[in-house]
Amino acid sequence: MIRSMIGLAGASLLLASCNGMSGEAALDIPEVANGDISQATMVDVTRKLASDEFEGRMPGTKGEELTVALLSEKFAAAGLQPGNNGSWVQDVPLVEITGKNFAPLTITNGQTDLVYDFGSEWVGVTYREDAQTQLANSELVFVGYGINAPERGWNDYDGVDVKGKTVVILVNDPDWETPGLTGPFNGRAMTYYGRWTYKFEEAARQGAAGALIVHDTEPASYGWNVVESSWSGAQAYPQYGDNAPPRTLMNGWIQKEVARELLAAAGQDLDALSAASKQEGFKPVPLGFTASTSFQNDIRTFMSKNVIGVLPGAKRPDEYVLYTAHWDHLGRCTPAPDGDDICNGAVDNATGTAALVALAEAHAKAGAPDRSLVFLAVTAEESGLLGAHYYAENPVFPLAQTVGGVNMDAFDMAGPAKDVTVVGPGKSQLDQFLEAALVADGRVATPNPSPEAGYYYRSDHFAFAKLGVPMLYLDGGQDLIEGGKEAGKALADDYRANRYHGPKDEFDENWDWSGVMADLQLMYRLGRMMAMSTSWPNWNDGDEFRATRDESCAAADTGC
Repeated sequence: MIRSMIGLAGASLLLASCNGMSGEAALDIPEVANGDISQATMVDVTRKLASDEFEGRMPGTKGEELTVALLSEKFAAAGLQPGNNGSWVQDVPLVEITGKNFAPLTITNGQTDLVYDFGSEWVGVTYREDAQTQLANSELVFVGYGINAPERGWNDYDGVDVKGKTVVILVNDPDWETPGLTGPFNGRAMTYYGRWTYKFEEAARQGAAGALIVHDTEPASYGWNVVESSWSGAQAYPQYGDNAPPRTLMNGWIQKEVARELLAAAGQDLDALSAASKQEGFKPVPLGFTASTSFQNDIRTFMSKNVIGVLPGAKRPDEYVLYTAHWDHLGRCTPAPDGDDICNGAVDNATGTAALVALAEAHAKAGAPDRSLVFLAVTAEESGLLGAHYYAENPVFPLAQTVGGVNMDAFDMAGPAKDVTVVGPGKSQLDQFLEAALVADGRVATPNPSPEAGYYYRSDHFAFAKLGVPMLYLDGGQDLIEGGKEAGKALADDYRANRYHGPKDEFDENWDWSGVMADLQLMYRLGRMMAMSTSWPNWNDGDEFRATRDESCAAADTGC
């Protein structure tokens, strides 16, 4: 009991210190017994999903067919019912574009030519369904962080017309190096303006023909190897049809040293421009050079699948609690030195997908809770949260009747920890459920140690949060029982440097599952608490998603 009370105090302090807890009344948070969660299920399903037979689980491939069939079978065996009007799946219309025969990226001013090789020095894709992509003599303009945020008084495109031009953009947002969490863009904590998805969207809205993000390992939070693996090979996008948003001809990344060289050729200095870009009132800089490249595209349209199972509620079946995880990974990708070209995605995210099955089993064994539990395995997370966005925009279960949820993405295989990492703490009243669950488990909460990485905008919960549904996103703890914080950091750094989004994220028979099972117990308890509660948690006052939830609830006849 003493340990639990310390856990509550630590959790409350840490969660409140990040963004400020709401002062609203406490919620109805029932006590929940431990769940009977099968480690054998976790091991078996993870092993299967991460096997070479599944070919890296790329949407639209044999790997998808095998994954959807396996999850449908496992959900049924766990005791769930098909979640989409008698079907286990929701169709998600996608297009797959595979670039090939890439010409070098050529930068010239008519006197100086700089030529860069695809893969090692730059990568690029098109979002357009064109058989041939041709970027020809497109003027280069450096636009700092590529942000247009009127509500923050910030416009990196101010005073320049970039229509038909190629913009060069820094990764992250202007105050990512600030030690604290205050600043024009939340200090060290990345905002959505820092994500590559936003930068490419804004470049397209500005009419740019091309957009090139300057890769830098620390503010990106991953190395060039991750960029090369993720942005080569087949890429999946939504099928837009006649309602397509603006799109550039080409979006891509360049190595930092490539940017340094081309800026020097233009009489500019990367470090000086980066410093200037952090200041309000920064003006874009035309570089006096043009960019050219070309490549061909193989195009295929197809229906991918979200897999949905539901455990109907016993008392209020039309109120829903979500568990989400993405089943997809990168398929075949840039080969490792030994020739292995299958990105198996064992940790990311065979573990989270297996957790859906294991949690479904445990909740079914415990009997139906008062509210319905929805187990949602979404597609195309690696392509930009496409399956989650599609469900959120076309929900099987109305969002105003969705209480909240827990997202699971890549469980740590580092062994048990004294804490759990909270990504985006202080945002919603779900923190009160988390505090109670941590007390029961005798653990504490630790804020995300890398807020500059923008993890809250990088997994499937974000698609639901944008449309108002309160979501929790937890990661493994940092303070390991064996080795403490130093060991936790070393293991996390090793995974990110050597396995994340690469062919060596493979299943290991020697993994220690004890930490995963402890985290699963916490997630079981959170979902069960929400499903047995009578409360409707909301985003905290002043949170960016509060107004959307309030509007959704006000328009609904039932639910929140």
